[in-house]
Order: sequence, then structure tokens, then C-alpha cells
Amino acid sequence: MFTGIIETLGEIQQLQHEGGNLHITVKSSLAPELKIDQSVAHNGVCLTVVSLDENTYTVTAIDETLQKTNLGELKVGEKVNLERAMILGSRLDGHIVQGHVDQTGTCTAVEEKDGSWFFTFEYDAATGNPTIEKGSITIDGTSLTVVNSGKNSFSVAIIPYTYEHTRFKSYQIGTVVNLEFDVIGKYVAKLMAHRNEA
Repeated sequence: MFTGIIETLGEIQQLQHEGGNLHITVKSSLAPELKIDQSVAHNGVCLTVVSLDENTYTVTAIDETLQKTNLGELKVGEKVNLERAMILGSRLDGHIVQGHVDQTGTCTAVEEKDGSWFFTFEYDAATGNPTIEKGSITIDGTSLTVVNSGKNSFSVAIIPYTYEHTRFKSYQIGTVVNLEFDVIGKYVAKLMAHRNEA
């Protein structure tokens, strides 16, 4: 479990394909504090640490993960949002994030307004994942509040701190992002769908 509060950015050092798997080596200030088998969210994708070095660590993404997320598009030198698993008993500053990406979305608009930024994203609504105005959404692992919600699109407002300390400052029109929809909203939508089928 995660909170969607990004701890830091990591830098991709190496990408190594092995069959359908991708071994991802990340340089990060978190590396000295990690242990083998710990979970770390990378752009919102929960992955397990499989090896460690002084300043780097490696995780492995399987083919299914690469097909459903933007991790297959990573390049050496690119930055990724990082968050370690939450500690039970501490404050939940964001919202409940599972680290299981539902699908990807595409940035369709970026607007600077009065010192903040508004980003709009489109996604395939046929999957049945809902957004709700003032509800929660996770974009590349960042916990955010939906500002405007449409049938297959939504917008979020980004404060300067979040803009500077996450991948948002690199987003432009066409950027593909990982989306994890609010877990409570997903369960309610599925219950309603089952009720309508009955």
C-alpha cells in the first residue's frame, strides 16, 4: 500500500531485457535505506527490489506490467516518481493507493494559471474506470484531486511544489502516464454495474 505522496525522483541508470521481463536499475537517494524484497512504487507501479548497490537498486517488471503501464517506454537518464510502501500507524497524507495501475492515459492539455498548472488527460473509458469531481486519482503514483471530470477525460491542478518535485514538469501534450483510479470509486462502480445486471 502507498499514499501517493512522492518521496523523491529517481534516475534510470540501466534497462536490461530478459525474455519478457525488464530489469530496471534506478539511481536514488533511497537506495541506502532499501532492502531486498521491499516494495517501491515507480510512477505508481509497485515493484520489488531484487538487488542493491550503494547508490542504485534494481527491480523487475514482467511483460504484463510493461503492456499496461508506461514503464516499457522508459529511457536511460529519464526520471521516475518514487515512493516506498507506507508504514502502518503513520498519517495517510494522500489517499489509499495500491500500486496496481489500472491503465494509461495521455496528456492533452497543459495550462499555467496564476502560479499553478492545470493538466488534462484522456483515457479509454470502455474499461469502466470512473473519475469523480473532487475525487482522488493517482497519476504516475502522485495522489491528486480531480478538478473536472468528463466521460473519458479529467483535469487536475498542480501546485508549484508538486510541479517541481515530481515528473509533472516534464509532461507535455502526448505524454503517456500511469493511472490508478480511486479504489473506493472502482468498487462502487462495479457494485452498481452488477446491480444493474441483476
